[in-house]
Amino acid sequence: MAKNGLLIDYQFCTGCRTCEVACKKEHEYEVGQWGIKLAEFGPWKLPGDKWELDYIPFPTELCDLCGERVAKGKPPTCVKHCQAQVMKFGPIEELAQDLIEKPRQVLFAPK
Repeated sequence: MAKNGLLIDYQFCTGCRTCEVACKKEHEYEVGQWGIKLAEFGPWKLPGDKWELDYIPFPTELCDLCGERVAKGKPPTCVKHCQAQVMKFGPIEELAQDLIEKPRQVLFAPK
């Protein structure tokens, strides 16, 4: 079982795609390969004058949470380069506590 994970607060993700670019560069993935990919949901109209548009970065099967970087004491490259600072890396048990406290987050725990 994984000990560390990635917590993503998608409520505040701006959709800048810096996580995608940093990951591709770190791992030298080819065109069409992604360790983390940004999904865009919306926009759609809500009651009243409100609209919703969400950006959700999600790790793919290629994501290894930057094992080599982490072994050197560095955070995964997506976490380091996230301009909105919506990603956290750490022990799953600690991240799960943050997940309980705030809505609109996802917790990624690799196999």
